[in-house]
Parts: sequence; C-alpha cells; structure tokens
Amino acid sequence: MSPTIACLDMAGTTVRDDGVVLDAFRSAISGRGLSAAGYDQAMKDVQATMGQSKIEVFRRLLGDEGPAANQAFEEHYAAAVRSGAVEALPGAVDVLATLRAAGIRVCLLTGFSPVTRDAVLAALDWRPLIDLALSPADAGRGRPWPDLPLTALLRLGGGAVAELATVGDTLSDIESGLRAGAGIVAGVLTGSTSREEFTQAGAPHVLDTVAGFPALLGL
Repeated sequence: MSPTIACLDMAGTTVRDDGVVLDAFRSAISGRGLSAAGYDQAMKDVQATMGQSKIEVFRRLLGDEGPAANQAFEEHYAAAVRSGAVEALPGAVDVLATLRAAGIRVCLLTGFSPVTRDAVLAALDWRPLIDLALSPADAGRGRPWPDLPLTALLRLGGGAVAELATVGDTLSDIESGLRAGAGIVAGVLTGSTSREEFTQAGAPHVLDTVAGFPALLGL
C-alpha cells in the first residue's frame, strides 16, 4: 500500500539545534537537589529517552519537581529558538516539499510542548510546508507509544495504518512507528542513535539523513 501520510520527527531529524535539547535538560535538572551521581544518572536517562514527551521524562526523573523542571526546559529552549539556534537540517525543506507535491500529507511529530513546537515552526516558517504538527498533549501519550502517528492518521483522513510512513532519529521513534503498524518505519543517523542501535531495535530502514526519505516512499 502506498503511503498517504508521512510523520517526521523534528529535533534531530528535520531540525538541527546543535545540542540545545541536552543543554536545556542540563539547565532544567541542575539545582533540583540531585546528588552528583543522581545528576549523572538522570542525564543518562535523558539520553536513553530522547524523543519522548519531555514532561513525562521530567516526572519520571524528578517526581513533584517534574513540572517546574519542564517549565525551565521550555524557557531555555525558547530562548535558544529566539537567538536563532535552530535551523533546518540539510535537505529537510526539500523533503517536505517533495512529499506534499506527491499528494502525501505531512505531519511533524515532537516531544516538545505545543508552545515550544510552535515557536520552532514559526522561527523556521514551516507552517505553510506541512499539514499538521503534533505534540504528546495533542495525542494523549508521547513516544514510544503509537498515539502520535495514529492521531496523525485520524486527523489527516488516512484509511489504514499501512498508509503511514514514519521517520525519526531516536529508538522511541522506531518503537512508536512499529507499534502504530506503519507501513514504513525509518531511522536517521543525524541524531545520537547509531546504525547498530537502530538495527538492534528492529528498525526496518536506516537512512543517513532525512533527505533519503522520499526515495524510500518511491518518490
């Protein structure tokens, strides 16, 4: 079945932020009463859960401190966006244009809150290039659950899960796409996940960059 809906991750897949996500995590976790060992473990957990809902990550790590840490994260990332620290990864804009020109509806997925997501989209002027953008708050649960791609399927009028094509730079992206039953699930190497890690996680396809995504869809 040919894909009719493409779900692309943002940071690390289509958007480059030069480590701002990790910097924002560090800023948000610092001063939360963690020991040195606790801080180091928290950052390891952050790395292992890249792509997931940021507020859920903070709640797991910090309990009652989670919402305050998430707010600090959002503020740090928003300041970075305003300073011009985010940009399109090479080929990303062409990919969005190619997909839509082929009649494929495009949804950008992220673990950011809607406010942060929309700030990034505004900074890049990407709203005219896509059909939909979703955060965990829009879908019920974030990755690795299948809610985000399935919500995209429903909102964009897809007929079957096999019509979904998903791509992302984290293991959570792969797990989410597979759980959703997407016809095409791909990882990209522009984040911190290696080809071997993707393969071990069962990724059906691994691309060097998102620029190779249209060809995977037969475009």
